[in-house]
Amino acid sequence: MTPDYTVELLRKLLGQAVVVATPFLLTALLVGLLISLFQTITSIQEQTLTFVPKALAVVALLFIILPWLIRTLMDFTAGMIGMLPKMVM
Repeated sequence: MTPDYTVELLRKLLGQAVVVATPFLLTALLVGLLISLFQTITSIQEQTLTFVPKALAVVALLFIILPWLIRTLMDFTAGMIGMLPKMVM
């Protein structure tokens, strides 16, 4: 396995991690911004108010995109397993 091949594998791995994590991070960001805006408008300064809606939104998103998430990770894993002969040589 050459250094170029190793770099390519790491690039694919990090790219896949970004693709999988982005929907969850964007959902938490959007919900956090909306809750912060609500807190600013209503002058409510409760710190725990942001955690529960973010957690519920991320869990709801998990159930919504679970088929896509599984398919994406299965395709990536199958591709990596298919590349094993190249890694050994």
